[in-house]
Amino acid sequence: MRFASLGSGSQGNALLVSSGDTTVMVDCGFGLKDCSARLARLGLLPDDVDAILVTHEHGDHIGGVTRFAGRHGTPVWLTHGTARHLDTSSEASVRIIEGYRRFAIGSLEIVPYPVPHDASEPSQFVIGDGAVRLGILTDAGSITPHMVEMLAGCQALFLECNHDEALLRASDYPASLIDRVAGDWGHLSNVAAAALLRRVAGSHLQHVVAAHLSQQNNRPELARTALADALGCAPDWVAVADQANGLDWRQLV
Repeated sequence: MRFASLGSGSQGNALLVSSGDTTVMVDCGFGLKDCSARLARLGLLPDDVDAILVTHEHGDHIGGVTRFAGRHGTPVWLTHGTARHLDTSSEASVRIIEGYRRFAIGSLEIVPYPVPHDASEPSQFVIGDGAVRLGILTDAGSITPHMVEMLAGCQALFLECNHDEALLRASDYPASLIDRVAGDWGHLSNVAAAALLRRVAGSHLQHVVAAHLSQQNNRPELARTALADALGCAPDWVAVADQANGLDWRQLV
């Protein structure tokens, strides 16, 4: 199994997970032309994507879903709450995730799980092929015991490091937006992501990727250092999925 990012940040998100002849895309926050170009950079065509999994309805995650799905006939999986925000004029084939129950798409097992975020019915995912698992967590304001349980034992983690707390508090954001981002239903800071990583990391871990970094309120080196300190490893072992270039393919064995 392998995974790659088309881009990660407030201007657009999309993550690919592939095993055998099955490829799913988690979120699609990019326009058709941009998404196709980013797929090509990773050696794929739009028709190579077998399904789209949507985490929640915020534009940087769902903005390109209906146009991509309608153009390429790609089925879309999402919760009832998220589905309410889809463009009803779209020809996308919609599949509802019921009660966060696990399901399969080709050779991949998809395990949705709820997170605290200011969206209608958000879902993050653990995706595996029966041998290895990738834990995805890109939008959550706080850590719950269930999140820890879901991510423990994963061989790879794609983990939100949205902001550095000092940079956020010193930013020119309105006070209400600062409180929203830093709140229990907002986004994980570097410190919070590191605290979560300490609880779920182990010798099984092959990849850790810092994701969804704020371009204004974080720096790659700050996120890397926080996660590396949690793991007791060198900062350059921690990867960063950025907005412009995403992340090249990472293999799980």
